[in-house]
Amino acid sequence: MANESRPCPCDIGDRFDYGGRGQEVQVEHIKAYICKPPTSSDKAVIVIHDIFGWQLPNTRYIADMLTANGYIAICPDFFVGQEAWKPSNDWASFDDWVKTRDAGKIDKEVDVVLKYLKDQCGAKKIGVIGFCWGGAAVQHLMLKNPHLKTGVSLYGVIRRFEDKHSLLHPTFFIFGEKDDIIPLEQVTLLEQKLKQNCKVDYEVKIYPGQTHGFVHRKREDINPQDKPFIEEGRKDMINWLNKYL
Repeated sequence: MANESRPCPCDIGDRFDYGGRGQEVQVEHIKAYICKPPTSSDKAVIVIHDIFGWQLPNTRYIADMLTANGYIAICPDFFVGQEAWKPSNDWASFDDWVKTRDAGKIDKEVDVVLKYLKDQCGAKKIGVIGFCWGGAAVQHLMLKNPHLKTGVSLYGVIRRFEDKHSLLHPTFFIFGEKDDIIPLEQVTLLEQKLKQNCKVDYEVKIYPGQTHGFVHRKREDINPQDKPFIEEGRKDMINWLNKYL
């Protein structure tokens, strides 16, 4: 189990031993994992991975969960072939590593994926969710991409976009009360700024006792008291998508 005081303890808890129900595809210059529901759907969700990359079983588990709820789900490699972070890496090098992977510079890849979803999958209504690094990317997209309908940012690193709050689309922000990466005062400030500047529907929710990464981690095996909050976070995410897609 990870040391929770690390700069980004996304790897707390066991990884899912999970193969995924979907398949890997090549979308122009990007590799992606895609899963489609058994009956045709015109609703799709782009899933933006955390620092551990697009192949993490936990993230694919969530993509498949979305598909079980009627969505085409696609998790592209937004690092575009650059190595994902490994738990064995030296955290002292993390700041330099993340500088070369900017959550605010994924627009080209998102445009490619949107075109694929519309042209190849028949998607008409498309939302986005993201975890940690991907949660920051969601906030970035909600500020500028006109083609997405809604977003869910799960413990997105607020400091990446702390001065920008004029969201274009309804956005749901999920945070853990005990998240060492995102102190509660940052969350309070985010709420204040959204209240002042945001013209669309949004919600900021803090889940009691939860640490960074709780919604897409398998923590219930370690701390059974976390299970209801993990399930609630997943249900809230899907309810938000259902409301706006």
